[in-house]
Amino acid sequence: MNKVRVRFAPSPTGPLHIGGARSALFNWLFARRYGGKFIVRIEDTDLERSSRESEENILNSLRWLGLDWDEGIGVGGDNGPYRQTERLAIYSGYAAQLLESGLAYRCYCSEEELAAQREAQLAAGEMVRYTGKCYGLGDEDCARLEAEGRKPVLRFRVPRDKTITIQDVVRGTVNFDCAGIGDFIIVKSDGIPTYNFAVVVDDHLMGINHVIRAEEHLSNTPLQVLLYEALGWEVPEFAHVSLILGKDRSKMSKRHGATSIEQYRELGYLPEALVNFLALLGWSPGTEEEVFTLEQIKEQFSLERVSKSPAVFDLDKLNWLNGNYIRHCSVERLTELALPFLQKEGYLPENVDEPVKEKVRLIVVAVRERLEYMAQINDFADVFFNDPGYGDAEARDILTQDHVPVVLEALKAKLAAWQGDLDEAAARTMLKKLPKELGLGGKKVYQPLRVALTGKISGPDLHYLLPVLGAPGVAARLEKAMAVSRSL
Repeated sequence: MNKVRVRFAPSPTGPLHIGGARSALFNWLFARRYGGKFIVRIEDTDLERSSRESEENILNSLRWLGLDWDEGIGVGGDNGPYRQTERLAIYSGYAAQLLESGLAYRCYCSEEELAAQREAQLAAGEMVRYTGKCYGLGDEDCARLEAEGRKPVLRFRVPRDKTITIQDVVRGTVNFDCAGIGDFIIVKSDGIPTYNFAVVVDDHLMGINHVIRAEEHLSNTPLQVLLYEALGWEVPEFAHVSLILGKDRSKMSKRHGATSIEQYRELGYLPEALVNFLALLGWSPGTEEEVFTLEQIKEQFSLERVSKSPAVFDLDKLNWLNGNYIRHCSVERLTELALPFLQKEGYLPENVDEPVKEKVRLIVVAVRERLEYMAQINDFADVFFNDPGYGDAEARDILTQDHVPVVLEALKAKLAAWQGDLDEAAARTMLKKLPKELGLGGKKVYQPLRVALTGKISGPDLHYLLPVLGAPGVAARLEKAMAVSRSL
């Protein structure tokens, strides 16, 4: 195998989509697995929709996922420029070569004429394709049409009696009959190259020898192979990766969950969990294992283990996987990730000092087992920052039970007598002794304490809650609960 050179070439018309991220990951893994090079370039010839803001979003998302590149935009290399709009002169030269060799021609058909052609073909039950009407126009005809103000496109002349066969690494042998392909546009009337032409020129000049991309590009492949052959260039190996579907087997959309990497980052997913999940969208390690580091995936990845079948985006599985990574992540890192969410919700000030950060650390310890992604920390934060309201009817009923004042007073007394820090170990010890000392079952002790401290019948374990609230905070809530209990 020649030294692997693969690329990811997104259009900067929006944030990095899940599907695009999966393509980038597979290319990165293939390059790293075989000691090759991973190139990132930008296909920005959609002038109306492309933006530098989207470009930066895509590049930042790749970096956040841990996907570095060896050559390309922002990195440099010997094959630049790496934005298509900065390569127009290059495309123009190869377009002129095809024109001079008779493999391309100028087409002056208007949109109205093309629409009429399509309608006539449909009415006759024929395959819809360009008829080749402008093929063979002489210089005088071209001059006359241009004098009328018509600006031509450049079309590639497709041989009619040819079958194109590719050996796709994922899909196997795929045949395309050129009889079903009309003469296609390679340069638009404004001089901007079309995707199929520009991508062939770029891939050849950048030495790309493996093209790994989504299945939706399979229909572009025969057009590109024709261009490779017309220009006398070696055709790369193709690997078309299956589509990503939602759990209902329809094309993935917003109703199946967030669709961009940026959205998952903003929700507090961990990049390593997302990479793990993306790798399993269409690739299988051949075992039942589902949790892998990026390094482990890199060591095992191969295109031969990429499935032809559509991959299913299962948000529940992603949440399970991300929750697993959260539970194995350092508390310090999770604390830093939690701060912005608590600040945005108003629980924390803009500037956080060390005591506040320590409180957040304790909260993270208390709720991490319940988190699927870090934005959910706000779902549990209220009990740590706000006094309980005791408005829940079921919780209030618990406070009316006869033994409740005794339980609350017992914990209050223990807190008053405690010497030293009220950490998790101390809280466990204190709470563990209460049922035996009071002669009550655990439920009769811990349930009223939970209600007294949170106003709810479920929540974080009490031995985690007490250190967050601190002895004064716990005592104050016990006093409030006792007052409510006496009033019921």
